[in-house]
Amino acid sequence: MWRCSGRLTGVLGRLSGRRAALRAGRWSSTTACERALQYEVGQKIHGFTVNQVTSVPELLLTAVKLSHDGTGARHLHLAREDTNNLFSVQFRTTPMDSTGVPHVLEHTVLCGSQKYPCRDPFFKMLNRSLSTFMNAFTASDYTLYPFSTQNPKDFQNLLSVYLDATFFPCLRELDFWQEGWRLEHENPSDPQTALTFKGVVFNEMKGAFADNERVFSQHLQNLLLPDHTYAVVSGGDPLCIPDLTWKQLRHFHATHYHPSNARFFTYGSFPLEQHLKQIHEEALSKFQKIELSTAVPPQKPWDKPREFQITCAPDSLAADSSKQTTVSVSFLLPDITDTFEAFTLNLLSSLLIGGPNSPFYKALIESGLGTDFSPDVGYNGHTREAYFSVGLQGIADKDVQTVRDIIDRTLEDVIAKGFEGDRIEALLHKIEIQMKHQSVSFGLALTSYIASCWNHDGDPVELLQLGRHVAQFRQCLKENPKFLQEKVKQYFKNNQHKLTLSMTPDDQYSEKQTQMETEKLKRKVSSLSLEDKQQIYEKGLELQTQQSEAHDASCLPALKVSDIERSIPFTELAVVPAAGNVPVQYCAQPTNGVVYFRAFCSLHSLPPELGPYVPLFCSVLTKLGCGSLDYRQQAQQIELKTGGMSAAPHVLPDDSQLDTYEQGVLFSSFCLDRNLPDMMHLWADIFNSPCFEEEEHFRVLVKMAAQELSNGVPDSGHLYASICASRTLTPAGDLQETFSGMEQVRLMKGVAEMADIAPVLEKLPRIQQYLLDCENMRCSVNATPQQMSQTEQVVGDFLRSLGRRRLEQEPEPPQVVQKPAPPGWGSSSHVSGSQVLRKLITDPTFRPCQMKTHFLFPFPVNYVGECVRTAPYTDPDHASLKILASLMTAKFLHTEIREKGGAYGGGAKLSHNGIFTFYSYRDPRSTETLQAFAEAVDWARSGRFSQQDIDEAKLSVFSQVDAPVAPSSKGMDHFLYGLSDELKQAHREQLFAVHRQGLIDVSDKYLGIGRSPHGLALLGPENMKIASDPSWIIR
Repeated sequence: MWRCSGRLTGVLGRLSGRRAALRAGRWSSTTACERALQYEVGQKIHGFTVNQVTSVPELLLTAVKLSHDGTGARHLHLAREDTNNLFSVQFRTTPMDSTGVPHVLEHTVLCGSQKYPCRDPFFKMLNRSLSTFMNAFTASDYTLYPFSTQNPKDFQNLLSVYLDATFFPCLRELDFWQEGWRLEHENPSDPQTALTFKGVVFNEMKGAFADNERVFSQHLQNLLLPDHTYAVVSGGDPLCIPDLTWKQLRHFHATHYHPSNARFFTYGSFPLEQHLKQIHEEALSKFQKIELSTAVPPQKPWDKPREFQITCAPDSLAADSSKQTTVSVSFLLPDITDTFEAFTLNLLSSLLIGGPNSPFYKALIESGLGTDFSPDVGYNGHTREAYFSVGLQGIADKDVQTVRDIIDRTLEDVIAKGFEGDRIEALLHKIEIQMKHQSVSFGLALTSYIASCWNHDGDPVELLQLGRHVAQFRQCLKENPKFLQEKVKQYFKNNQHKLTLSMTPDDQYSEKQTQMETEKLKRKVSSLSLEDKQQIYEKGLELQTQQSEAHDASCLPALKVSDIERSIPFTELAVVPAAGNVPVQYCAQPTNGVVYFRAFCSLHSLPPELGPYVPLFCSVLTKLGCGSLDYRQQAQQIELKTGGMSAAPHVLPDDSQLDTYEQGVLFSSFCLDRNLPDMMHLWADIFNSPCFEEEEHFRVLVKMAAQELSNGVPDSGHLYASICASRTLTPAGDLQETFSGMEQVRLMKGVAEMADIAPVLEKLPRIQQYLLDCENMRCSVNATPQQMSQTEQVVGDFLRSLGRRRLEQEPEPPQVVQKPAPPGWGSSSHVSGSQVLRKLITDPTFRPCQMKTHFLFPFPVNYVGECVRTAPYTDPDHASLKILASLMTAKFLHTEIREKGGAYGGGAKLSHNGIFTFYSYRDPRSTETLQAFAEAVDWARSGRFSQQDIDEAKLSVFSQVDAPVAPSSKGMDHFLYGLSDELKQAHREQLFAVHRQGLIDVSDKYLGIGRSPHGLALLGPENMKIASDPSWIIR
């Protein structure tokens, strides 16, 4: 996987793990930390020497730094009482051209190794392990191979595979052809068909650069840091990838993948000694130390600023086609290994651009000139020298100079006026709460956070000592109140290493890219001799044969189904009515002094014409002001007192009926326990007196939301295709498309285009009437046992402050059914207290039907989705279908879609709502992929799989079912879906019981032609075959 030059969203941007935090591990005592503190500097352990032992109490961990005596390899162990243990190895990879050699190598090393010579051990291990994460990443100047698991045996298995893959890969030429690029006949079996470019990385990068934000970010880095490795595309430019040779790939491995150029990282509660012993014996003991020249030299500073203009494809979803220019001004900053300076500049960046109180938000976003900040805005610490970038996208070409002038003027204002003390305190509070917030994938967040600094020989432990940095930062401000203003003057105003980059759309951009690729292909083909062409044909046949052969994976280590826990631990919950009849679920957890509050409000009685505007309502609700606070004051209070407040629309399926669902809005927030009264007071003001009068700020928020949706389509095309494909299969499907599908993207485009936005703003108070009160509400609190008494009082006060619906005497609409959540509430031994009634919507007149939709986009690749209506969660068939999806992905679809077809990704999955989905991602094919989906069904119906295949599919499914859950999210399945632990245990037993005949039966019963309603959707370029088929709707 290629990582474009991303940016840290704040000092702990990657440490906070906000998405991951909605799952996570278990923390109980400090035994792992205590064990690590017993190591002594100079101690020898399995070929390693301990260099440093440091307690990092703010992150509840102990850091142990070691070096390998024989090779100089570095190792960092972070001991923490977290069962989700992680390993990673990273290499400094510094390419000097844009052939994508480190990226192709990242793919190819995972295709087989000396100890594990079978094809694709990486993908096969996904089905032979209970890993919670497995992947690999190519950044601009390093390549990282991480995995995580909760099982000690699994950890050793995966470590063995990762070590052998990275240090002793086969690097076979056919694997290079498959993963990187190759010339091959359109039909490999027919030498009369035209030769074309194929390859997984080739197609991945074509898809990546269909995203204009990626195009801009890549050029920004290339142009700002032009002297060395940052001047090239580490992932590969599609026009340069075909220049890479197999010999160059092997040479790059030999010169970069050596222990002397490696950094090993382990995290969690497993003993360090076992890790070191295995790493030494299986890999490092077979090498000697060498001197490598992979270091990135400092960028030579410019003596005057530079300007560049680039072009991109027009955005068909842009709100204003005449305003599609992007411009930014970027400044080179100091070396990221100066950790305190990096910390300071990261904070400074957040003060400059973060939220509606920041100077650049006021000056740029609220100017009305554009739609959102330019890509890569803020502090970027992924390169040896960091940089800061600020600008606007969605502007008119004539306004480029105006934006530049605003940026210069804003910096002058900051130098003159500085920052308000409350804004600085809010930012430091954010760091404090993020340090306490416990994420499921904290190990992964840590290895990502330290990777760049450590890559350039910075001190990773120093980077983690955030408490020390905060104290030093406060001291600097105390000693010099103009500390930050002087930094702005030094690094921005007086900095000659300044790049102004503008990007404008070119109507012929896609055609020009296609033409350049065509010309490249012609040059390649014209240089071939008859012998070369015959060899290409034969190699193509050889590759096709290899891809079609049954693979013997017996050399790979594997867990057994018997290694899976037969039962789940039950979570103790208490449900207490508050303010009369509002059920509040309390879950006592080790949340480290943080309180997590959620409220779900049903929308079962919302008039249908307001439904499409619910996502917009949720997006702006916490950003327009409330009570006596205007939107700036509200933003300040949210930052000072909470870790964030959000609202999001939800469509929750019923566990036993496909045509029944619950719709509503989930309100979420968390805070330090001392700030709980303030957080709940903010919620009270938002519910009782939200502000819907700020029309100008509402317009700003609409533009930003529409731009964000538009920018997200190229990266999430398979999700949009899948949502659309399922919209006619269940009553909830159409609502899901309305809330989060292409329909929502196009609605927001239309709203952003409106000259008069008042009619849309007037819909928000109407939605409020149906939503923001205690009727049809349930709440949830996760906190420590000691916090529960105070929490119950404060949450009760909040609920008592809420209004009651004026229309509460209205009878429920006939399509609403009441259902206890969960069934048999009183019999649940782990749940005490009151009963919750979920108000579910059903439509007796609904009839599922098939629909095929092609969304036309000027992408060079396709995103394909096919959905089938199957069985609800409690039906035993649901368990069989879940195993079947994993089985089809691993044993058929991966080969057909990725290996043969060249797509970056593809497979099958079963959702909780009973929709079975086939999908592909960044796929050069479309109708052929739909045919592969049909062939997958035939493969399953004919039972062409073994008991070993079934067992591996079960391991893969259980790795997801048993993914760790954070203390903040315990009990959420129960709260949202009405899923008791008893129901989950029953489903678990159904998964264990899945057998061969059951898999054949469900594939025939649901997936066979004419058996169950299907839906199809495709995002991608024009397609003559589809255009000539009247059964397709072209949009």
